[in-house]
Amino acid sequence: MRVYNFSAGPAMLPLEVLEQAAAEMTDWQGSGMSVMEVSHRGKQFIAAAEEAESLMRELLAVPDDYRVLFLQGGATGEFAAVPMNLAGEGDTVDYVNTGSWSKRAIGEAKRYATVNVVADEKSSNYTTTPSPESVRPKEGAAYLHYTPNETIGGVEFGYVPDTGDVPLVADMSSTVLSRPIEVSRFGLIYAGAQKNMGPAGLCLVVVRDDLIGRARPSTPSVWDYAAMAKAGSMLNTPPTFGIYLLGLILRWLKGRGGLVAMGEINRAKAERLYAAIDRSGFYSNPVNPDARSWMNVPFILADGRLDETFLAEAQAAGLTNLAGHRSVGGMRASIYNAMPIEGVDALIDFLKEFERRNG
Repeated sequence: MRVYNFSAGPAMLPLEVLEQAAAEMTDWQGSGMSVMEVSHRGKQFIAAAEEAESLMRELLAVPDDYRVLFLQGGATGEFAAVPMNLAGEGDTVDYVNTGSWSKRAIGEAKRYATVNVVADEKSSNYTTTPSPESVRPKEGAAYLHYTPNETIGGVEFGYVPDTGDVPLVADMSSTVLSRPIEVSRFGLIYAGAQKNMGPAGLCLVVVRDDLIGRARPSTPSVWDYAAMAKAGSMLNTPPTFGIYLLGLILRWLKGRGGLVAMGEINRAKAERLYAAIDRSGFYSNPVNPDARSWMNVPFILADGRLDETFLAEAQAAGLTNLAGHRSVGGMRASIYNAMPIEGVDALIDFLKEFERRNG
């Protein structure tokens, strides 16, 4: 029985995509082999990888002067790759701290550059985002980095910072493909795949041409954007199954009307779930209303002693992976692209019934 999987990642994938992958598992495109067995240098796989890049460019409306790279190492690898590619020895880089993943990015960047934290939401316990006027790069900064959506805390920026001529770098792991974005406002976007793009193991990087070719000599070649762009993201053996499944998911997204339609669906799902939480005296969301995430919705029960009962009963009802991150506790419902509105409605119905019996 399929369940509604509210995991923050690896996350729920579209059923029709999984069914197509299952049907093709042992014989992909008449090859007599799985896509995981064919050569990444063969014409069939090269065509599949090129289609995935083309669809990504189409859906995100990527300008011609940006490269689309499919890398490995996840977003955590990019925490190091970004300063190694965009900042020289001794350079200063600016970061915004809005929670757990921002902190991780800052900690890694300190190994390679002088980090200046231009805004830190510690005073709100990371339940807010900074005002737009406070997110400004300092003179001489090589770039400004921020995390548009904090997966753990459920905090999301409602705006794109204006950094002028300083390249803006964004970790979009939790939000990529969830709605339209204006790529030209960013110097570099990166995102792990395991939320809206497919299985874990693939990392998307969209980087402007003028930011390529700056990598310091010590940068590993697999994280050197210029080297990977020249090799078509195949300097080494790429995550072939991840690229194949990404292509299927991008086709699925296009068939559903693209990112405009997806954004409308995601907005509706989030608004419906937050409204149910806000109407209740039994559940609460800790995030400031103007900083609430569309993708990750944390909530707290009025009586924490009921947490384990809640999770067990939710599991029995086919609502899985609702436990909050181990660092914060409580509950969290991640409602990425593949989560249908019926899944959100099923969760809302469960919330009401659990409150009726325990409130």
